[in-house]
Amino acid sequence: MDTPDAKSMVANCAAYGVDGKKIRDITLDEISDFLAPAQGFVWVGLVEPDEPLLEKLQVEFGLHELAVEDAHSAHQRPKIESYGDSLFVVAQTAQMTDGNIAFGETHIFVGRHYLLSVRHGASQSYARARRACEQTPEHLALGPSFALYSILDLIVDNYLPIVQDFKQELQELEQDVFADLANRDVTRRLYGMQRELLTLKLAATPLQDMLGQLVRLHPEVIRDEVRPYFRDVQDHVTRVSDAINSMREMLGAAMNVNLSLITVRQNEVVKRLAGWAALLAAPTLLASWYGMNFHDMPELASHYAYPGIITATVVICITLYVVLKRAKWL
Repeated sequence: MDTPDAKSMVANCAAYGVDGKKIRDITLDEISDFLAPAQGFVWVGLVEPDEPLLEKLQVEFGLHELAVEDAHSAHQRPKIESYGDSLFVVAQTAQMTDGNIAFGETHIFVGRHYLLSVRHGASQSYARARRACEQTPEHLALGPSFALYSILDLIVDNYLPIVQDFKQELQELEQDVFADLANRDVTRRLYGMQRELLTLKLAATPLQDMLGQLVRLHPEVIRDEVRPYFRDVQDHVTRVSDAINSMREMLGAAMNVNLSLITVRQNEVVKRLAGWAALLAAPTLLASWYGMNFHDMPELASHYAYPGIITATVVICITLYVVLKRAKWL
């Protein structure tokens, strides 16, 4: 089964002893040999595996068919499900890509002597978590439950820089909102941020309940010594969720202020147009009267009628200009 295609989908496959020290990297065909003595555990990481590879690992680890069926697809909601003496955990991952959040999924199978992670979509490698565990074998001696903690902790830690980036961008957008700029792009970005934060919230919030279960339940898989670590990750998720809620409220307020300022600026433009229209109405009205060429208009007989009308028009226009200028309509 260790074909070139299979190897490209296997990020790692290693066996660890009861003391937490890494024995060696193993092939997929050797998994059952290491599981037979029921000592230590096997840690396997897959990246977007195909069905034959998952079916092989289903046989090797004795995975439940429903959990394997879910792992085939990357469109699962975050959840934790118990299948006898094993757990199936689904967590959403996130990372920044070209200024936007890219989401992925990680499916984790955890048993007494194995941990299998399946990555789909945007997700950082879990090699960093694996190396950190290998550097502290006394922790890894706690078994697959500590490896599960390391992966979930890394997933949650990847949320934090995204939240910080959004805070910084929100501050910059707030400055643009109050600047004399065209606000269509600002409105579009505010809406995009609100949509991405909602998706991030839907990814982070279920983790609070999942980690709460790992803190209290599933003694067949989770060792009591590891529960404080899950409680720490739960606290991090709560902080992330609270920060997301705060930013969503600030984004909503920023969008309302932005739309209000756009309306105010439009009203200012309408006021100025109306002011200039009123200013031009006076000479237009006088010119229209004398453009009708009636013979019995008494003003036409006067020698100073034409200069008088011009003077009156100028005086009226200046008066209207001063009045409208003071009223800030011009």
